Amino acid sequence: MTDLQPRPADHKSADHKPAGHRISVRVYYEDTDFSGVVYHASYLRFMERGRTELIRALGIEQRELFDGDAALGFAVRRMTIDFVRPAVMDDLLTVETVPTLARGATMELDQRILRGEEVLITAQVKVACVGGGKARRIPDVLRQRLGLEIV
Repeated sequence: MTDLQPRPADHKSADHKPAGHRISVRVYYEDTDFSGVVYHASYLRFMERGRTELIRALGIEQRELFDGDAALGFAVRRMTIDFVRPAVMDDLLTVETVPTLARGATMELDQRILRGEEVLITAQVKVACVGGGKARRIPDVLRQRLGLEIV
């Protein structure tokens, strides 16, 4: 992670909000259960992809984080999910991911899964930054790219 450099802050303004990200996910047969609706664990995979693509959109490849002497990774520490409505095979879903807080070794994110404008899933996720089997402070450069205060 030491190779990461801060990006210019010229895009920030007084009303700057944390970086958010959206990806599209198509529901396939393998994502559904016997009744034809998306199996609950499939939503976890969709949200993991959303968090991964958020980091990638910031110009950070996860391989950069995992490799080297200062290898870092993220482990889900807590997740609260509301299953509001079901999705079915062939639905085109949008996964929204918005970081809300970074403190010490943890980061909190809000995630939603939508079908068009209809909210299907809401989740609050807390991830821990880990390296060498221990909690590690989230690098300031990553916090800056996420648009979060350094706390």
